[in-house]
Amino acid sequence: MNVLPQPELNERLAAILAISQKMNSERDLSALLDLIAREAISLLDCERASIFLLDRDRNELWSKVALGSEEILRFDARRGIAGETALTGNIVNVRDAYSDPRFYTAIDDQTGYRTRNLLAVGVRNQQGEIIGAFEALNKHAGVFTARDEDSLTALASHAAIAIETAQLIGELRRNSDELAQQNAHLWREVESRYATHGIIGAGPRIQQVVRLIERIRDSAVNVLITGESGTGKELAAKAVHYNSPRARKPFVALNCAALPETLLESELFGIEKGVATGVNSRVGQFQKADGGTLFLDEIGDLSLTAQAKILRVLQERILERVGGRTSIPVDVRILAATNKDLEAEIVKGTFREDLYYRIKVIHIYMPPLREIREEIPLLANHFLKEYCKETAHSTMEFAPEVLRKLVNSPWPGNVRQLRNEVMRLAACSSQAVIGEEDLWEGMPAPGHDTPQAPSVKVQSLKKAVAEMERTMIGEALRQTKGNQQQAAKLLGLSRQGLINKMKRYAIAG
Repeated sequence: MNVLPQPELNERLAAILAISQKMNSERDLSALLDLIAREAISLLDCERASIFLLDRDRNELWSKVALGSEEILRFDARRGIAGETALTGNIVNVRDAYSDPRFYTAIDDQTGYRTRNLLAVGVRNQQGEIIGAFEALNKHAGVFTARDEDSLTALASHAAIAIETAQLIGELRRNSDELAQQNAHLWREVESRYATHGIIGAGPRIQQVVRLIERIRDSAVNVLITGESGTGKELAAKAVHYNSPRARKPFVALNCAALPETLLESELFGIEKGVATGVNSRVGQFQKADGGTLFLDEIGDLSLTAQAKILRVLQERILERVGGRTSIPVDVRILAATNKDLEAEIVKGTFREDLYYRIKVIHIYMPPLREIREEIPLLANHFLKEYCKETAHSTMEFAPEVLRKLVNSPWPGNVRQLRNEVMRLAACSSQAVIGEEDLWEGMPAPGHDTPQAPSVKVQSLKKAVAEMERTMIGEALRQTKGNQQQAAKLLGLSRQGLINKMKRYAIAG
């Protein structure tokens, strides 16, 4: 057995260590394979060296044809000496390549290179799995020795770690690039959907809203959005946000009416761990929206205590979590919405006047559907196209008489109710053209003209609308035997929206 003299052994080990350090600093797989080949050529004093990596899915070995080349050589993993080494892990040292029946001459034929002798060792990862073969070709002086076998085996073990690291980093980069592309695509979709042209309407009332949003796009002032339930107040809020410099920051929506008073403060401002048994630290909606926009829906339903605390945050731009003593700075734009008359609430003493003027720097009014009936055909067709796209359904359309009935219906639930009805019509219709037979039973009966409305005494429009809403709510509750969830669905309202209206009109549940 030949043993290297200690100085020569130390020299080889130092060389392998230096090569390993170089390999571990290279993260690009192509450049790493070139580096490994160059260092192996120098270490073993040979003409060429190649790493063949095993593609288990295709059962192939692949390698770069030459140093610096982007051309990839692929062949069946069962062929050649590299194939035997990759499949068995054995060291193969061949003195005369063309006299060995295992030698795969097709590679020389393809590359134009003439192999005289070669040394091949398996490349194993840290789990001991073979991930490829390492070949050195044509020793400059003589043939490859046992010492060369040891050196190439040691180099292969270090190379395996560097290769797997480079492959992992390459995969992470590809995944990162793919996620970045998906993220950019999603942002384009979001910004397109909530850009001002995403608010459907061609008439003067809706276009007035659109123009106002466009005028304040570079501003960070607070905005109050008013209108009945279902008129699209949140859609307007998103249009304001996604047309502003804060578009790439969070948009956080909170329905103030849906939270009990006991949870509202911790939901808005957060809570510290240990305030009560089993309570963990939690970030509030103000902090979640930091740098972006906080949309407070149904702000008119907040208690005076909650209003005072929100006002303090808006004035001082700091907050304290429930149970906390540290002031936390926040930069939040407030968009608030309500279906209440806040000025009337101020007179009644249920809404703070100072908060009202804080949030109403800009006022956007979303008109009810009955005031913009000319928009109903446009909205209905938009929702129908939306349904067909989401469900991959073939194109559908409304019969003219159906559109007329839609235009003439009262829509107490406004745009939300219209959208729900269009979705129901599309889901229930078996034809490409939606006809009168598909209409909701609460609409004018198919085949009959709408009877002429009886004369009514002249009164304020607001009072007339209130009477109509009170009557329709009462009828819906009667039909559903007092089931608020079903009554709200029938009216195109949320359950909380129905409860709010019942409180307003003193309707017993």
